[in-house]
Amino acid sequence: MRFLFTVQGEGRGHYTQALSLAAVLRKHGHEVVAVLIGKSDSRQTPAFFINKIGAPLFEFDSPSFTSFYKQKRPNILISMANNIFRPFVFKDSLQFIKQKIEELKPDKVINFYEMITGMAYGIYRFDKKMGIEMITLAHQYVLLNPHYKTTAEQDMKYYFLRMLSRITSTRASKILALSFRDMPGSKEKRIVTVPPLLRSEVFDIEPSEGDYIHGYMLNAGYFDEVSEWHKKHPEVPLRFFWDKKEAEEVTQINDNFTLHKLNDEGFLRSMAGCMGYATTSGFESLCEALYYRKPTLMVPVHVEQEFNAYDAGLSGVGISAKKFKLNKLLEFIPEYAPDENFREWVHQAEARFIEEICG
Repeated sequence: MRFLFTVQGEGRGHYTQALSLAAVLRKHGHEVVAVLIGKSDSRQTPAFFINKIGAPLFEFDSPSFTSFYKQKRPNILISMANNIFRPFVFKDSLQFIKQKIEELKPDKVINFYEMITGMAYGIYRFDKKMGIEMITLAHQYVLLNPHYKTTAEQDMKYYFLRMLSRITSTRASKILALSFRDMPGSKEKRIVTVPPLLRSEVFDIEPSEGDYIHGYMLNAGYFDEVSEWHKKHPEVPLRFFWDKKEAEEVTQINDNFTLHKLNDEGFLRSMAGCMGYATTSGFESLCEALYYRKPTLMVPVHVEQEFNAYDAGLSGVGISAKKFKLNKLLEFIPEYAPDENFREWVHQAEARFIEEICG
């Protein structure tokens, strides 16, 4: 079968999920004909994805969270206003999606939580007019599962996230909800619970116990926060990764504090050898940390990551905080008790995805 991927271009998780699924599909004789990436001006497609995806890659403008206050926490209202007043950009993007689907004529479209793609299916109905169904996959779809219970307070907090999840999955024939744990799906809502999509490189690296804290900053604004903590605790080695555009490959603050431009293999090896992980709570890296059994401090940047952190906490991944107070991570390490069934769940991924996508 011939597949077209569309990928939300913020953060690291959707990219690594696309790489993983592409490898699984090719292993079973299928083809990824192209990858369309919805991105904003503040993000660039990472080099590791460009080098490894093995398919023609195209970019288009797509809604994004707008960061404010030193590029730390995105403000949803500002983001919505910014995106609402750019209709001409998104009109072009909708036309671009339409053109590529009509040109490439894939058997199926796999949508990694990209909003414009969901909108395009709602407007142009490729499934009905061309017989090209769309399958969507993301962790956020767990929130649409009636078997997943949240509190009244969380229902209010996650309202926007549920709305976005419905938009991205408009007219989807199947919604694959990536989950830390197995749970029933919902045939009525077309939701199927599936394991995380970890890349093969994760399984090739043997974890070890290091003496440093490994970290990831989605937004460069957290650098000041981490630096302040490091000044008070200079004896603790820090090895952080970020996706700052103009940064060097390695920025050495001092002997015990280095910043690395996001690199997939370097990131995994650093995580596998650390004593603990501090992160802005992307789903994929939380899964990698749980697979390597690494205690984790989660500092959510926006509502998606607040949900990631909440759900990860149910599987014992780590603890949440509003700031990079790494002493909390050091205090948590002796108490760490991860989900012992997670590895077995992850190892079911290949068979489950082939059954759900190609079956």
